[in-house]
Amino acid sequence: MNNRILIVEDDESIASAVALNLQVAGYDCAVFDDGRRALQALETDHAYDLALLDIMLPGVDGFELFGHMQRYNIPVIYMTAKTDSASEIKGLRDGAEDYIVKPFDVLTLMVRMEKVLRRTGRLNTVYRVRDIELNSETRTVTKGGRPVYLQPMEFDVLLLLLRYKNMTVTREQLMEEVWGYDYVGETRVLDIKIFSLRKKLDLGDAIRTLPKLGYRLEDR
Repeated sequence: MNNRILIVEDDESIASAVALNLQVAGYDCAVFDDGRRALQALETDHAYDLALLDIMLPGVDGFELFGHMQRYNIPVIYMTAKTDSASEIKGLRDGAEDYIVKPFDVLTLMVRMEKVLRRTGRLNTVYRVRDIELNSETRTVTKGGRPVYLQPMEFDVLLLLLRYKNMTVTREQLMEEVWGYDYVGETRVLDIKIFSLRKKLDLGDAIRTLPKLGYRLEDR
C-alpha cells in the first residue's frame, strides 16, 4: 500500500506541483486549499501517514490545524513562507516533525518526508517497477518472482532510484546518499553500478542517463 499524504496549501501552483511529484514517486495524496475544509474531511477520513501543512491558511490556520493532526496521530511537516524564527520555534516546539521554508526543492522535501516516515515506522518498504520488486526491510530483490542477487551498493543505488521514481536524481545526490558525504572516489564507480543494474534487471531502457545531471528511473 502506498503512503497517504495530506496536503493543505492554499497556493494552487505549489499544491499542484508537490502533489504531482509525490504521486509520480508513488504516494497517494489528498489536497485541500482551506484549513476548515481539511478539518471537516478529517472527521470521516484521517488515515494519513503524514501531513504537509501551510501555516497561513484560510478558514483554520496551520497552527490550529496541527492540534487536530495530533488527535489523529498524523505527523506534520510545515511548508510555509513564514521565515521568522518565532514561527519556526513555535511549530517545532508544538511537535511538528520539520519546518521547511518556501521556495524549496521537491526532492529535498521528499528526503525530509522519508526521514519522518521512517522514524515513525510508516515508510513503505516495498517498491516496484515493471516485474521487479524491492523490499528495503529485508533487502531483497525479485524479478518475475525470482530472487536477483545485487551487491550492497547496487541495491542502495536501485533503492534510491525507486524512491524517486520518474524524477531526476543527480550524481551528487546518489554519491552522497549511497557512499556518504566523505566519499572521495571516482564517480566512475557509480556508472559501473548503473550499468550492472541495467544488465541484471533488464532496465536498459528504463534507467535514463541525463548528461551532466544524473539518472532517472522511468515507469510510465
